Amino acid sequence: MSTAFTPSTNKSPVGVAVIGAGNISKQYLDNLTVFPDLKVHVIADLFEDAAEARAKEYGIAEWGSPELALNHPDVEIIVNLTIPAAHVEVATAAVNAGKHVWTEKPFSLDRESGLGLLKAADAAGIRLGTAPDTFLGAGLQTARRIIERGDIGTPLSALTMFQTPGPESWHPNPAFLFQQGAGPLFDMGPYYLTALVQTFGSVRTVAAVGSSARAARVIGSGPKAGETFAVEVPTHVSAMARFEGGASSHSIFSFESAREQTGIVEITGSEATLSLPDPNEFDGDLKLWRPGSEEPQVIPATGPSNGRGLGVLDMARSIRGGVPHRATGDLAFHVLDTMVSITESVETGSFVDVTSNAPVSAAVPEDWAPESATL
Repeated sequence: MSTAFTPSTNKSPVGVAVIGAGNISKQYLDNLTVFPDLKVHVIADLFEDAAEARAKEYGIAEWGSPELALNHPDVEIIVNLTIPAAHVEVATAAVNAGKHVWTEKPFSLDRESGLGLLKAADAAGIRLGTAPDTFLGAGLQTARRIIERGDIGTPLSALTMFQTPGPESWHPNPAFLFQQGAGPLFDMGPYYLTALVQTFGSVRTVAAVGSSARAARVIGSGPKAGETFAVEVPTHVSAMARFEGGASSHSIFSFESAREQTGIVEITGSEATLSLPDPNEFDGDLKLWRPGSEEPQVIPATGPSNGRGLGVLDMARSIRGGVPHRATGDLAFHVLDTMVSITESVETGSFVDVTSNAPVSAAVPEDWAPESATL
């Protein structure tokens, strides 16, 4: 994004509206409503009853349709928590309304719509931010400090693993997680790939294989328990990536394992191996393994670990300060481009080059305090 940033003369809290009152909105609102540099004005949803219930739960004065949020004069950032298939449509509407946008992952479902959104925002001077913002949390930021000061030597390779039996056993409405734009790669891949890109830089080439063990799955809980739904995407993906500096990674994304193993990210360097906290979380101890050691050195994470919404707060403070925010649309598009390339490799059985680039995000200071008022 080429937009030049200038400090704002407005030093009041930044106005926010949330579009999408589903499950994930609670995790965001737990934080957005207590950060003093933010003011949530509106909860919006196509189902206005859901918006009303969520607004009343958090003491938010206004609720209604997405148009109410898009046209609200006090709203500067739209927090887009809609389903993946609607992410670009809602974000584009926000850009056209002159609002900055924070979007849940994935950034888009294809390169073309993602690039169109980037260009539209750039032309309008609008900021795009996208989940995950977990990499701004204490866990992964502590890992960054460890790696950058040379504690593991030169980073060489990485192993990541996310494998579960699948969310249909516990999610009351899981079908969308097995449709285009989801599956284990698009649903969970952004957390792991963002952590890798922030460590090694941009991905340059990928190779992958994928499979689906079953053509249909059965909902295991909630009012739809017993209903069957179709599986549209690979439910197991094994991917290799080569990064711009020559480092490599091997990642598993799976909804097919009876043995649940998630949150595994290990970075191997020339001097030691670092085990990172779960990239889907904001905190967690790190473990440093040196050659010959029987036990790892346990390193507590330091810094903010409030949870989802840190990226929205970083964007808001950056708007007022006239500086770049950290979880940018360009970073999210590169992760999306990488996932699309992995999908193409699964389909073609060949290596696929990744041509987009991820920006280097500024480190988060250890004393960065979301609970403090800075505006």
